[in-house]
Amino acid sequence: MITALTSLGITVAIFVGLAVVLIIAERKLADYGECTVSINDGSQVFERKGGVSLLSALYEKKIFIPSACGGKGSCGYCKVTVPTGGGPILPTETPFMSRGELMAGVRLACQLKIKENIELRLPEDLLAVKEYKAKVSLVRELTYDIREVTFKLEEPAEISHRPGQYVQIMAPSPDGPVFRAYSISSPSSTHDLVQLIVRQVPDGIASTYIHNLSEGDPVTFTGPYGEFRLSENPNTEIICVGGGAGMAPISCIIHTLYDKWPDRKCQLYFGCRSTRDVFYLEEFQELAKKHPDFQVHYGLSEPSEEDNWEGDTGFIHLSVDKWMDDKAHKQAFLCGPPPMIDAVTEVLTAKHLQDEEIFYDKF
Repeated sequence: MITALTSLGITVAIFVGLAVVLIIAERKLADYGECTVSINDGSQVFERKGGVSLLSALYEKKIFIPSACGGKGSCGYCKVTVPTGGGPILPTETPFMSRGELMAGVRLACQLKIKENIELRLPEDLLAVKEYKAKVSLVRELTYDIREVTFKLEEPAEISHRPGQYVQIMAPSPDGPVFRAYSISSPSSTHDLVQLIVRQVPDGIASTYIHNLSEGDPVTFTGPYGEFRLSENPNTEIICVGGGAGMAPISCIIHTLYDKWPDRKCQLYFGCRSTRDVFYLEEFQELAKKHPDFQVHYGLSEPSEEDNWEGDTGFIHLSVDKWMDDKAHKQAFLCGPPPMIDAVTEVLTAKHLQDEEIFYDKF
């Protein structure tokens, strides 16, 4: 018995000793000292003790990179170009990269740890992103699972955004705050408010948080983000196609469009399952009365007899194919589920739109 206990004690002591050695070695090896982070050829430079993720270091300096997964490496949004100092790319990054991005030195900021002096290239738009404090000023039920939520900005008191851009809402979770992206639905001419259209996702952290907000509740978000760019040429016809919460950027685009160009041509195509999923139809029909060059096409994919629907039926890409001509210069904005985006893109391509004329947001 004594021999067995002695052996057990020796074994435990060995394991404890090895653990201590590993801890000490890790601390020694992970002591990278102070590292310099240089952005866009030195336009911004700061120092940070090595060993942390690049995403964390940037957030500490109020440089907000898009990230929907909270730095877990599962969304692929936090892409930055790293000319030098990034070290070899990790297996956790490569699934999110195209061949061109790999060759250009694009990395995921959440996966890259700062271990030496590092150089970054960031789009100037990202350097203009800010953190905003606001309060809920209005909550409106649009359908059984979609809410329109309006935030009154407090600090800063105003925001400037392009049509189709989005913000990242900070939502609480058991593992700490997480950020989720939601497109801005309010027009770009409105600077003191940010309006979102949010569908309740079962067990969704952020959507559940937003759907439980009440007037007066405080919120924090960062933004604006996004690559949508509405053509300033008044002769360019705009095609908007969406479904569900994909209405948010489309609503922003359309209202911004007619705030600035009352006579501009625009076609809206919006797909729903049944009439209980329909919203904003009457508002857009009223807008079309004021602007004859604005056409509104809603389509139901699963109408019931009780719906008494007299409009288009079937998936919305069929409506696009039916009503849209292949003449004049056009620009298209698509927002909705991937199958819808793919089907509509195929129709638009057949009608001679080029890739650079089609902007989309899959979700």
